[in-house]
Amino acid sequence: MKRIISCIILSAMICSCFASCGDKSNKKNNSPTAQGEVNINVPAEKDPNATEPPSAKSTEGVEFEDSVAAKSGDAYLAIVDGKWQTQYWGKNDDPDTAMLSYDAGVVPITGNGDYTVSVTADTKGFRYITTGDPEGECTPEGLSFMSLMISDGEKLFPESVITVNSIKVDGKEIDMKAKAYTTSDDGKETRANLYNEYAGVPPKKARTADGSLYDANEEALPVCGDYSAQVVDTADFDKWTTVEVDFTVSGIE
Repeated sequence: MKRIISCIILSAMICSCFASCGDKSNKKNNSPTAQGEVNINVPAEKDPNATEPPSAKSTEGVEFEDSVAAKSGDAYLAIVDGKWQTQYWGKNDDPDTAMLSYDAGVVPITGNGDYTVSVTADTKGFRYITTGDPEGECTPEGLSFMSLMISDGEKLFPESVITVNSIKVDGKEIDMKAKAYTTSDDGKETRANLYNEYAGVPPKKARTADGSLYDANEEALPVCGDYSAQVVDTADFDKWTTVEVDFTVSGIE
């Protein structure tokens, strides 16, 4: 059930997000909350010495999409644009990262099989948070990070292997420069890095459909060279609206 959160949290969300596709003016009006609701804000006290910012458009009658957060056992696509402004980390309670939670393609992992996760900026919620207008224009640019994640995956599916089958940007399948391996950075969430410039060679405990990437002496096998944490080319994310990843999960008993 949808909920209404305080106008203080909502105002912080809108202010923090205007840098991506608009000014940083504190625009207040009826607006979507982090849960995808419409919240009628209480006007703040006016500073007589302040310059009046342009007001956000009224959202009366606007149907905002559901704001989606990943639950335990759900897979989601973590993504950050080139300026570290447009982000999604499987949550919708952080004002700095909630803009891509609207209509996010989060999927529960129910066993071995094929799945799809996605994010999209083609929503009224995203446009309102970034421009102050549900029908405004805002397009994410660039890519700083992208990873396919399973919330609590290491606890729920400790032997699971993620095999990425395809990646689409705005409906067009892009080339993958390497294969993604399965690992975890925190021992809790399972991940398959798709673009992580800070990750080097695959770790010794990396899980893949090809089996271990290292021999008994922990020397890299030839197949190790097929795997990387930089699977995509950032040039394919110059400007993007919707990103979709098809993948297969195996190894769950």
